[in-house]
Amino acid sequence: MNNSRRQFLKQASCGIGYTALAAALQRETFAAKNPLAPQRGHHPAKAKRVIFMFMQGGPSQMESFDYKPRLNADHGKPSPFQRELKIEQPGVAMMRLFGSGWEFAQHGQSGAWVSELFPHLANCMDDIAVLNGMHTDNLAHAPASLQLHTGYTNLVQPSMGAWAVYGLGTENQNLPGYITIDHPTSGDGGSPQHYGSAYLPAITQGTNLDLPGTKGAAASLRNLQDQSIDAKAQRDQLDFVRRMNQRHLRASENDSQMEGMIQSFELAFRMQTEAPDLFRFDNESEATKKLYGIDGSGTDHFGRQCLLARRFAEAGVRFIEVTSGGWDHHGSIRSALPRSAAGVDKAVAGLITDLKARGLFDETLIVWTGEFGRTPYEQDLQNGKGNLNTYGRGHNPFGFTTLMAGGGIKGGVVHGQTDEYGYRAVKDKVHLHDLHATILHQLGINHENLTYRHAGRDFRLTDVYGEVVKGVLA
Repeated sequence: MNNSRRQFLKQASCGIGYTALAAALQRETFAAKNPLAPQRGHHPAKAKRVIFMFMQGGPSQMESFDYKPRLNADHGKPSPFQRELKIEQPGVAMMRLFGSGWEFAQHGQSGAWVSELFPHLANCMDDIAVLNGMHTDNLAHAPASLQLHTGYTNLVQPSMGAWAVYGLGTENQNLPGYITIDHPTSGDGGSPQHYGSAYLPAITQGTNLDLPGTKGAAASLRNLQDQSIDAKAQRDQLDFVRRMNQRHLRASENDSQMEGMIQSFELAFRMQTEAPDLFRFDNESEATKKLYGIDGSGTDHFGRQCLLARRFAEAGVRFIEVTSGGWDHHGSIRSALPRSAAGVDKAVAGLITDLKARGLFDETLIVWTGEFGRTPYEQDLQNGKGNLNTYGRGHNPFGFTTLMAGGGIKGGVVHGQTDEYGYRAVKDKVHLHDLHATILHQLGINHENLTYRHAGRDFRLTDVYGEVVKGVLA
């Protein structure tokens, strides 16, 4: 705004216009200085926070929550997807149909079909919406995982957690607005971009916590505390560094990285008083730890992640992500999948039970998903020398399953459908853009209106796509 306009507003209407302008500028300045401050959404929110569960690698939908009796009946027959394979996956040879090795049964008043691999979640199906018509755009881990987290397969874009914090801030100013636990930072399915902020304010990016492999061990955040000096000396040091950084910031006029560094120093100082106690488990009851599978064989690591997620949700963190790796079952799926399923089943069910007991379930949105699903035909990594016990399944972006619960989601609903073999979504299809739109909607955000001007255009999480999946809303 130029000086002449300021002068006009100051003189007009006895300065009332200028007073309104000054108040507006003060609010903008406050928001710029504190992007974590709680903000109102576009409409009343059903969820205050999100717990996002990333099943890295791609769980098999036809062996979890998408019952396909026809696939089992036609086990061993030639795959009917010869034409699709030639077009969509050139070079992939003709495969035989590969039935599931586990029984399915209906559970809850909804009668949802669940594999015997998930006995604890089977008891929670009336609280869960099953989206069986999911699909995405890429069959490789890296771009598919990137799209799951950012909405894009090949661009550096803000993660969905960063968008949520940018739009709404967070409830606890002594903790990051976005926390991710043990997220992979390398390999096909891991990258810091998954929880990055890109061009959004740097303070909105995810804080990645380390969770030791030792059973029952607390989480940690590197370099959080300096044991060599007391809090007052730290505050004096931080004030000095802040003044130096702000001088540099004024000289550079606009340096988002420098601004983000200043904000992160302040946040780290505030975290020292609250975060360490949240990272521990020794103040939880034995019954609670047992509910999550902590100290159990094969259930401890993800159980600790889920219990941390509940603690962070209770403390007012806006977006929390937990990760279970090892779902990329190209081979030996009949021995590997039970371990993966058992590793998360008890913890996810325990989290739902715990949130309900604490009155947090209705205001906490839970999302469980992989970056894609698996094929209904066999994959033999031994080039014809393998057998039933060594077979696995390939990547399948054309049809897979996502679970949603809490936060205004209608429990006991099965939305969407794949074909009779579980290969392709054919009814009530839900793209990842639709999933993102729905997550934001439950937080009180219109996904079309949450934008950021960058490189000459307005960007958003859903790009130019996305429809809210109304069929799963309560």
